[in-house]
Amino acid sequence: MKFKIAVLGTGNVASHLAPALENAGHTVTEVYGRNIAAAAKLCDSVYVAEPKEDLDFSDSQAEIFILALSDAAISNVADEIILPEESILVHTSGTVPLSILGYSSAAYTGILYPLQTFTKGREIDFEDVPFLIESEDQETLQKIKKLAKSLSNQVYLVKSKDRLALHVAAVFASNFTNHMIRLSEEIMGRQGLDFEMLKPLIIESISKSLQLGAKKAQTGPAVRGDYDTLDSHYQFLSYNEQVAEIYKLISQDIIDVN
Repeated sequence: MKFKIAVLGTGNVASHLAPALENAGHTVTEVYGRNIAAAAKLCDSVYVAEPKEDLDFSDSQAEIFILALSDAAISNVADEIILPEESILVHTSGTVPLSILGYSSAAYTGILYPLQTFTKGREIDFEDVPFLIESEDQETLQKIKKLAKSLSNQVYLVKSKDRLALHVAAVFASNFTNHMIRLSEEIMGRQGLDFEMLKPLIIESISKSLQLGAKKAQTGPAVRGDYDTLDSHYQFLSYNEQVAEIYKLISQDIIDVN
């Protein structure tokens, strides 16, 4: 089953999702953006889509409308959008509940959440991206499922409360991990050291954690109870009290759980 789809948004998720939808055989009819130039640019990456800067979609040929927007924008756009009869409105957020779409003009609503980190200009293989879907209407759910399966081999039915927990876990696994790497870059740069030296360690640490499980893979001074080294590190970081406190809190948590 192939769908006609309107994509609302021009950010990281939309810029990856719109071409992926067309590659899967669907038709992207419109791309909405508050910045019409950004919408037009995204339209260049798909075949027949038209850029759109207003929310009146009453004459659209699309069957499914995807809100690939920031969490803060979803509610307002959902309230303001004018949709054709029998249309399906979904959003792609990991934290916003399905109920937020209940006040829209959509006949049916749902969730199509791709569990991945997206950055413009960096290619993503959607076949390996887990999609979390949800809808209160069974026929709508089946359509969303078919849409998701056309993009990925990993499709899961997850309710809003569980999707929130999963998103929190994802922040720890992805965003916080990335932030720790950024702090490592800063420490190396402050000493005039080449960050390339740390890359094999980072790759092996992530690989080992996924293979063995994070608890078994944990190494370092905290898990060993090496308080002399912990104190030495803490003193070294005294140039930045916030980073030193992060080091202290995480080290203590590693000690507590081990």
